[in-house]
Amino acid sequence: MRALTAGVFGLLAAAPAAAGQLPGSSGACEARAAETRAAGAAGALTDTPTGRVAADLHCISLFSTARSGDAQGFVELGRVPSPFGVTVTPSGHHVRALTAHIEGLPPPSSLGPYTVYVAWATPLELAPVVSLGPVGNGEHALGRVAFNKFLVMVSAEASADVEEREGPLVLRGRSPSALMEAHDLLALAPSATRRAADRAPTRWDAPPAYPGIAMLPGVMDLEPRARPASLRSAADLPPWESLPEASEHQIVNLPDGGTLDLEATVVRRDIEGRRLAMLAFNGQHPGPLIRVPEQSTIFVNFTNRTPYPTAVHWHGIRLDNAFDGVPGLTQDPVAPGESFRYRIFFRDAGIYWYHPHHREDVQQELGLYGNLLVDPADRDYYGPANREEVLLLDDILLDEDGLVDFGEESANYVLMGRFGNRALVNGEPNYELEVDRGEVVRFHLTNASNTRTFNLSFVDTERGGLPDPDQRVSDPDAADPNRLPLKVVASDVGRFEREEWTRSVVLAPAERYVIDVRFDRPGTHALVNHVQGINHRQGVFRAELRTLGAVTVASRPAAHDHGPSFETLREHADVIADIDRYRPRFDDEPDHELVMTLETEDLPLPIERSMAYDWVYFNPVEWTGTMPRMNWATTGREVRWVLRETATGRENEEIEWNFAVGDVVKIRVVNDRGAFHAMQHPLHIHGQRFLVLSQNGVPNPNLAWKDTVLLPAASTTDILLELSNPGRWMIHCHIAEHLEAGMKMVMNVADAPQ
Repeated sequence: MRALTAGVFGLLAAAPAAAGQLPGSSGACEARAAETRAAGAAGALTDTPTGRVAADLHCISLFSTARSGDAQGFVELGRVPSPFGVTVTPSGHHVRALTAHIEGLPPPSSLGPYTVYVAWATPLELAPVVSLGPVGNGEHALGRVAFNKFLVMVSAEASADVEEREGPLVLRGRSPSALMEAHDLLALAPSATRRAADRAPTRWDAPPAYPGIAMLPGVMDLEPRARPASLRSAADLPPWESLPEASEHQIVNLPDGGTLDLEATVVRRDIEGRRLAMLAFNGQHPGPLIRVPEQSTIFVNFTNRTPYPTAVHWHGIRLDNAFDGVPGLTQDPVAPGESFRYRIFFRDAGIYWYHPHHREDVQQELGLYGNLLVDPADRDYYGPANREEVLLLDDILLDEDGLVDFGEESANYVLMGRFGNRALVNGEPNYELEVDRGEVVRFHLTNASNTRTFNLSFVDTERGGLPDPDQRVSDPDAADPNRLPLKVVASDVGRFEREEWTRSVVLAPAERYVIDVRFDRPGTHALVNHVQGINHRQGVFRAELRTLGAVTVASRPAAHDHGPSFETLREHADVIADIDRYRPRFDDEPDHELVMTLETEDLPLPIERSMAYDWVYFNPVEWTGTMPRMNWATTGREVRWVLRETATGRENEEIEWNFAVGDVVKIRVVNDRGAFHAMQHPLHIHGQRFLVLSQNGVPNPNLAWKDTVLLPAASTTDILLELSNPGRWMIHCHIAEHLEAGMKMVMNVADAPQ
C-alpha cells in the first residue's frame, strides 16, 4: 500500500465551499462549512462559540487531491441505534454509521486503468485499512466504524473487490477526533510537570492525580475557592472505633400496606485499608433492598440521624407529588433528629432506587442510596431465569487517608462532576457470585455514582484472561468470543418493545437496565468496565479497563435448563400496544426545546487556557476523570450549568412550563456543542415517564418507557413526555455536581379537568 505523508492530513479549519447542497444530504455538513467560514472571517473561530456547531463533531470533510480536480464531499458520522444513549463496542469505542456525499468525481477511467472508486477507513497509524465499499457521486452508505481516531480515503481501483488500496488517492479526510492534538510542544518534557509533593502547603489536600497523566505546574497550584468539608468536620463524631460498623444490605419484603422504619445514620467502614466515616440507611451499605408487589402502597417512616438536613427521593416512581422527596419543592428538609412519613404507590414494575435530593453530591457519595425492586403482577412479565441479582454500582473518591473532602459552601468538581477512583458494587470493591453451569441470571442494574457512566460486560477469563485495554476494533459488528452475549430486557420504567442482544451495557448515572446473562462455560467470568477516556493534555485516547467483580461458574449443570428460552428474543405485544397510542405524535414538531450549556466566570487562567484546546474535540461521553485537579478546583462560584428554554431565553428555575394530566408533549433537548465544556448529561424527569424518539435525527427503533436519558455531547434528542401525574416536578441533570451548580427546572402538572 502506498505511504501517506502527514502533511496531506494537516489541520484544516474549514470545509471547501459547496456548490449547492449535495444530492441526498441532510445539509448539516454544508451548514457546518458555512458557519465555520463566517466565524473565521470574523476572527472569532476560537474566541467565541460562533464557530462551534455540532456538525464539527459529526462530519468529515473530504478534500481532493491533484488527481481528482474539483471533486469534494463529506462523510456524515451518524448514530447507530442501540438500547443506550450512545452506541459503543464492549471496549468502549464509539460506533458510527458512515454516509458519504460526493460530487465532482471524474470517470475513474480518466485516471488510468480503473473502473471504480473505493472508500477506505484506517486509524492514523494506517493499519489496518478497512474497505468501506465502492462509492461515486451522490450518497453512499459506508457501514460502521469504531476507530478512536481515523482517516477516510477514496481511491480509484481496478475492481471493487481489491483488498488493499492500490490505485491513486482522490479524496481524503480525517475524523473530528483526529483534530485533537497535544496542548503544547512540551507535553512530554519532565520540566513541564511537577509532583504533588512539590506543591506549596494549602488548606486543601489535593486529590489523587490520574495514574500516568501529569499536569502542568499552573494546574497543580489550583485549589477550590471554597472551604473543604468532610463528615467529621460537619459533626462532633466520636472516635472512629466507636461508630457502628456498616453491614451488608438486606432484603425487606413489604406487602401492600406494609411499613418500613428507615433511619439515616453515621457508620464506619474500612475500604482497602482506609478508615472511613460514612452515612447509611439502617446501617447498611447500600441501604435495604425494598421489594414490593406492583400496584402496592407502602409507608416509610424516615428519621434523619445525620448531621445534615436531608430527604428521600424515590427515583423513577410515579408516586404522589407530596412524597417525591425534593426539599424546597415537595417538602421541607428533614432536619437532624426529625422524621417524615412517606406514602409510596408503585404503579410500574421494574427496578428503581432511592437517594437524597439535598446536597446529594455529598450525601449520596457518603452512602445514602438503595434499590427498590417492584415485582410484576404478570408472572410472564420477564422470561425464565434461574436467579435474580440486584447490582447497585457506584464509585468513591479516596486518597491515602480516606475520603477526599467536599466543598462546604458549594459543591466542587462542578465542571465535569466528581469521578471516583474506586468502584463499588453493592457497596463492596469486589462483587462475587457463584452459579451452576448453564444458569440464566437476571441482573437488575442501577448506576448510583455522582458522575461516571459505565460500559459493562462479562469476560470469560478462562479463555485468555482479560482483554487488552487498548485493543483496536476494525469490525464493530464482529462478536468477541470471550465476551458473553447479554440480552437487554427492560430499562427505567418497563420493558422494551423487543428484547435485544448486546455485548455491553452503557449505564449513565441514575439509569437502570435489566439484562439476562447465561453462564454456559465453567470458570471465572469477570464483570468489567471498559471505556476509552482522553488524555486531554497529550490529545490522545486512553483506555481504562477495571474489573468490578467476578462470577464463578461451577462444572455441575443448573437444576433447570433455561437455555432455549434465553436464546429466544421475545416481543412484548402489550408494550407495543401501549406505545401505539402515542405514535401519531412521533413526527410532530417539538412543543418545547431546551438547550443544555454552561456559563463560567472568573475561572483560573490555567483552566481557561487548557479548555481553549479541549474544545476542538469533545468525546460524546466523558468516560473517566483524567483531569481531576483542574476539575476539583471548580465550584459554583465559577461554573453555572444551564437548562435554557430556546423560545423564551429563560434559564433553570426561571422556566415556566404548565401542563395538565393527559397532555403529551414533545421536547427537543440540544446538548450545546458550543459550550465552554460540552459533555454528556443524564437528564431525569421526576414523577412521569417518557419515550426517547430519536437522537441526531435517527429514529429509535426499539422503545421503552424511561425517566432518565443519557444525552451525549453535541447531540440533539427528541423525547415524548406523557403527563400522568399532577404536581410540581423537577427536571434536572443527574450528575450531582451539575445539579448543585444550577442545572434544574420545575414543571407544573395540573389535575385533569373533571
